[in-house]
Amino acid sequence: MNLNFYSEIPIYIQIAQSIEDGILNGIFNEDEAIPSTTEISVKFKINPATVAKGFNLLVDEGIIYKRRGVGMFVSSGSKEKLVQKRKDKFYSNYIISLIEEAKKLNISTEDIIEMIKRGK
Repeated sequence: MNLNFYSEIPIYIQIAQSIEDGILNGIFNEDEAIPSTTEISVKFKINPATVAKGFNLLVDEGIIYKRRGVGMFVSSGSKEKLVQKRKDKFYSNYIISLIEEAKKLNISTEDIIEMIKRGK
């Protein structure tokens, strides 16, 4: 987990994104524990409430769940949820603007596909 204290992205969101990345990369698997609030707060010298806020984002989305007195665990189906979430975000952040710009420039779908293939 890497946190950038100079980023415009709040620390609690960076924590949530790091856990998401760990799930997507297979570091954290379904029904396995993730690092505790205390572990993360001590390692990065940040307030435990900040870590908890990041965890709560993931709990609200059903990505992780809490076992009282034991810790936080990865929910079943979380990887699939995250893949869909990130695909939707990719579409919203990149594809829509790409299509709008392509229309302005009169670039065909075939030309866009060819440009993408060139970028591999």
